[in-house]
Amino acid sequence: MFARALGVGILLGCLALAGCKGGGDAEAKEKEGEKKTQDAVPVEAVKVASRPIAASYSGTAPLEARAESQVVAKTSGVALQVMAEVGQEVRAGQVLVRLDSDRAVLQAAQTAAQMRKLEANYNRSLQLSKQQLVSANDIDQLKFDLENVRAANRLANLELSYANVVAPISGVIAERSIKTGNFVQINSPIFRIVDTSRLEATLNVPERELATLKAGLPVQLLVDALPGRPFTGRVDRVAPVIDSGSGTFRVICAFEGGGLLQPGMFGRVKIDYDQRADAMVIPRSALLDDENDPAVYTVRDGKAARASIKLGYYDGEWVEVRAGLKLGDRVVTAGKVALREGTVVQVIGDPVAKKTAAAKPAGNKQ
Repeated sequence: MFARALGVGILLGCLALAGCKGGGDAEAKEKEGEKKTQDAVPVEAVKVASRPIAASYSGTAPLEARAESQVVAKTSGVALQVMAEVGQEVRAGQVLVRLDSDRAVLQAAQTAAQMRKLEANYNRSLQLSKQQLVSANDIDQLKFDLENVRAANRLANLELSYANVVAPISGVIAERSIKTGNFVQINSPIFRIVDTSRLEATLNVPERELATLKAGLPVQLLVDALPGRPFTGRVDRVAPVIDSGSGTFRVICAFEGGGLLQPGMFGRVKIDYDQRADAMVIPRSALLDDENDPAVYTVRDGKAARASIKLGYYDGEWVEVRAGLKLGDRVVTAGKVALREGTVVQVIGDPVAKKTAAAKPAGNKQ
């Protein structure tokens, strides 16, 4: 009896040890799965998508007015009346300042009187010459004197007209350096007029773009003074001459003025020269820092896989992929620095996969 009881006890002890060993294996496997999950590198990833994309050239340039003029006084005199203020819109030919014109009026009247006197003498001499009472030399001299006085009269009237200072171009008064009662010297600037009806931005573009940028292409403009407000324009003209020193050519873009845009604003210009309506694109942030071999990390079966790709157009934060990926592939956009080929990754936002092993109770026979 004692021997039999001893054998049963040994058997039960062995079964208990086996059960403990099985439970230990299950626990070890669970810990290993949790360790792998904890060792996975957290990354952000997006799917390769399809969207319109544009090929463009971008540059920066200040806005300039199409025309600008310094208004100068063509004669001297006291400013009797100043008829324009800074910010006022004026038309070409509009009177801006009236100067004292008394001296010019007297000179014009004097030369007009001399001209009428010589005209009468000349007409009388012509009548007398028919009676051979006046020589031909005397008539010629009277004719030359008359022409001289007529020219002096035209000059006096021109000087008289200069007493009214007029706007040479249409635009907006940007500066004024005169007040009523000031004495104005001849050729002294008194106004600056800026034509803001059309604004221009001049880009110095590398010569490799000469074949792509043409007049008439659409242009988008962003200015620092008005963030978030795009403006549209057109390429107005392209200079066909390459500057040998810089290797660039000039592209002049035109924009409608008269509104929020003003000369002197600093603009960021983008010229679209081609469009693709259904391009395969990825964010620029997915590209690895290797310009000679464009590549990205994709997520495949929970691991990072490097993929070499062929790029197409760049458009803002997007870049076109011509080969190396397919729609639906997931590319890593954040966390790339810590990745290598085959690195286990955990995409932020995806459910965490846990590997656990359930141990069966020992001795439970079905």
